[in-house]
Amino acid sequence: MARTPVPVTAVRTAAVALAVAVPLVTAGCEGSAGLSETGSPSSGAKPAPGAEARARKDLSGLRLASEGDGDGYKRDKFGTRWKDTDHNGCDQRNDVLARDLTKVEKKGRCIVLAGHLDDPYSGKEITFAKKDAAKVQIDHVYPLALAWRMGASRWSEDRREQFANDRDNLLAVWGVPNQQKSDSGPGEWKPQKGFQCVYAIKYIAVAEKYSLPVTRPDHDALQNFLGRC
Repeated sequence: MARTPVPVTAVRTAAVALAVAVPLVTAGCEGSAGLSETGSPSSGAKPAPGAEARARKDLSGLRLASEGDGDGYKRDKFGTRWKDTDHNGCDQRNDVLARDLTKVEKKGRCIVLAGHLDDPYSGKEITFAKKDAAKVQIDHVYPLALAWRMGASRWSEDRREQFANDRDNLLAVWGVPNQQKSDSGPGEWKPQKGFQCVYAIKYIAVAEKYSLPVTRPDHDALQNFLGRC
């Protein structure tokens, strides 16, 4: 049985993994968006058959650990941004936009010009246009800076690059809740209720895939989220 560590306060870095090509500027009145407890479930919010049971099993096997202090973290420590790691000729950002948006319009085979997003984090419907690309951002479900504090600082450069561009860890979301989430784990930030089950399943799957530990607050939050499945 894993021994529960004593949490420590991590030193947050300003260089968080927001996963956008262009900075997003939002008005102060939008600051609480994306944290709704009552937002309607977005499309794709139902887990695949057997996914909840697998997530519960994997969660029980994740190591518990305290966060490191984050010294030395920089986004470029995780390699090329949106690298075409699956070698399909399209970068990972456009691949994820094409996967997660509906009514997609493209230029050529890869470049997503427009589409519609049912934002999983807030339940808000978003119209995406490339001219306002930062409105829809690509989030790392298990944040890069948090992964660094939880042990990725000791990984090889290739492994960090693979992690940063792994489509299993990438999700198209509205920019406002993505900025609120920043590099927080599920113990500090949560999506709308309708997506918490799938969010937990995705987070746990990535942690298990890369043998990343979780903090006790994150573990408990994930367990609670699975209760919504």
